[in-house]
Amino acid sequence: MSDQTLEKNAFTEELIRQLRATDQFGNWSKMSDEELLTMKYVKTKEDLKKIPIIADIDEMLIGEIKMIFKAIALQFERKTGVMCNVVMEMSHEGFGRCIVIADKIVLVDKYFKDAHRFGYRTLDKLYEDGQKHLDKAFAIYEQYKPCKG
Repeated sequence: MSDQTLEKNAFTEELIRQLRATDQFGNWSKMSDEELLTMKYVKTKEDLKKIPIIADIDEMLIGEIKMIFKAIALQFERKTGVMCNVVMEMSHEGFGRCIVIADKIVLVDKYFKDAHRFGYRTLDKLYEDGQKHLDKAFAIYEQYKPCKG
């Protein structure tokens, strides 16, 4: 993969910041951003074949999934100044829900099933999905934000 084919966006920049911040021992310092995101979030068909259909989800994967929504929330906060909260509930079987809330408005509402198999086929899909959620969050907030007055 070359850097030219991948288009970073506001969501992606925030996700990279979040991932790098969790690397307290510098294990990923020699990895490029694309290598790190691929390691964490890209699953090929071959990778998925190795993962059982029914299995328990581990806490690290739950944290990595939640980090995507934290990146959306932080980027939203950075652009609007409105504080967000990320709430995620996940069963040990990988069924759950993640929401991003600003004021009393639900900006993102995502359901999961088989979350132990969570991943994207390509980095472009990750970039696209995250930015789509972020753009939608801005639109929802604009539509429902409290009136000042």
